Amino acid sequence: MTLKWLIPVVLLLSFNAQAQKKIKWPNHKKAVIVLTYDDALDSQLNTAVPQLESAGLKATFFLTGDINSVTIPKWRALSKRGFELGNHTIYHPCSSSDDNPVASETYTLGAIVREIEIMNNYLFAIDGKATHTFAYPCTETTVGHGQDYSDSLRKYGLVKYARIGGDVDDGVITDFKHLDLMKIPSYGLEDNTPGEKLIDFVKRVKKSGGMGIFMIHGVGGDYITTSTKAHRELITYLKNNKKDIWITTFQQAMDYAVAASKTN
Repeated sequence: MTLKWLIPVVLLLSFNAQAQKKIKWPNHKKAVIVLTYDDALDSQLNTAVPQLESAGLKATFFLTGDINSVTIPKWRALSKRGFELGNHTIYHPCSSSDDNPVASETYTLGAIVREIEIMNNYLFAIDGKATHTFAYPCTETTVGHGQDYSDSLRKYGLVKYARIGGDVDDGVITDFKHLDLMKIPSYGLEDNTPGEKLIDFVKRVKKSGGMGIFMIHGVGGDYITTSTKAHRELITYLKNNKKDIWITTFQQAMDYAVAASKTN
């Protein structure tokens, strides 16, 4: 290889090494796990929360407008105990299907932005916080005829960070310098994902030295269900490995990662 071609290669390798430089997590932790739960489901309040609290772990719950006089006081109490409440829109619009009666195809960019803004106001009335994070309904970033609204979220500053979906590979985040803060990937669980697979994901994240975000729906009930047993196995593993793994909320994890990536 001639010197002419060697210099660009060396520069590229140096750039890649810098981009992948590991973040030093708080208290000498080796990695970060974020547990997020979508759709404000009863099984989360009845099953997931007791398991989390018994292990002393915090998580993020992305709420829709499907909350009421019975559940709102429960969500408010959780916020006061250090859990994060995030924005998941009011009506959870998705591409037309029987399972998602509110069709995102009928939305304009203005309509989805307004709905997210109103949901922020609902959340403020519950938790008193002026800043919230967001999760895209059905992990879809588009409305209408394929119009991506992630840039609108960025433009209007409606939410601090936005989570999309992904598989087990997408969910391991190590490059924070080039991470789109309005499209942060997560590991979306399927029906009856076994506890062993959940724990394997945590081990992969720990080995990478990065961050792993779980996207969970029902726990022991509702839909896209993680069994009570599998969820307990995950929570127990995280509790037993708190020395090496920082388990925190979505906003806290991202606030730290963004700040740390600027100093690396």
